[in-house]
Amino acid sequence: MREIGGYIELDTYRLPMLHESAIALNCGRNALAYLLKARKIKRLWIPKFICDSVTGVCGREGVPYTFYSVGVDFLPSQEIRLGEDDWFYFVNYYSQFDNGKIAEYVAKYKRIIVDHAQSYFQLPLPGIDTLYTCRKYFGVADGAILYTDAKLDVDFPRDESFERMHFLLGRFERTASEFYSEYAANNDLFATEPIKRMSKLTENLLHGIDYEQTKAVREQNYLYLHRCLKDINGLKLCERPGTFMYPLLLENGAEVRKNLLQKKIYIPTLWPDVLEWCGENETEYQMAKNILPLPIDQRYGVEEMSYLVEEIKNV
Repeated sequence: MREIGGYIELDTYRLPMLHESAIALNCGRNALAYLLKARKIKRLWIPKFICDSVTGVCGREGVPYTFYSVGVDFLPSQEIRLGEDDWFYFVNYYSQFDNGKIAEYVAKYKRIIVDHAQSYFQLPLPGIDTLYTCRKYFGVADGAILYTDAKLDVDFPRDESFERMHFLLGRFERTASEFYSEYAANNDLFATEPIKRMSKLTENLLHGIDYEQTKAVREQNYLYLHRCLKDINGLKLCERPGTFMYPLLLENGAEVRKNLLQKKIYIPTLWPDVLEWCGENETEYQMAKNILPLPIDQRYGVEEMSYLVEEIKNV
């Protein structure tokens, strides 16, 4: 019997949710796991410049993978020949590629998975397997979106998120450093989580977001940083504004990152595993070490971006 009365819980939000029509899952890893199963993929070609979550899912699902190289333009820098039942994994790094560029690789490889984890506001090409993750863009503990016409006839259980919200609620009222260990533990949790449907809590929070405003703020911040930093940036970025983070490549990026940390400016090394499986002379190694992914998200405006630029130039 449904409960009536008692104390009031979190409000139910009813704003339109971006990607409402897609499959809503519990994490990006499992969006890929879903595709590996549904497509019966025998081998996946993945870029060396990638996080271990992708390689981890392949290992967990027993799917062999082969690395391919990318250049400082983030595009494949070698010729790839897909075997039968091989699939090509294309990452839209820092929202740099529009659907026209992605369509070129769709035409070339046919069996392709597009990773829009860093391009949440970009709609997928029709009929192309495309995945998104929610945690990189919004204050939620989990969640992923998957577009595919390959459906698994499985009634996956629904995830629950309430026990994972402490670090998000804590950061809202205190500082990030106090809850960083909980945040990291939450990230590690998904290495072993099975495929589940998105939790009711995460889905509800995603219905409370003003997506147009969020996108506009991120684009504005990206363009501000690009105007101020493009002359010292080792990357040639597109003029079309990205919406994830602003990637700044400096020869001494790793050293700058350490100095900014002392000023409580937290710039991540997004894919530290690249430093282990690539040699120091490889492009991917230098990008993982020296690209500074600068925050441009909806918490900030021109004042914060100006301060960030000033501190980077001081360092």
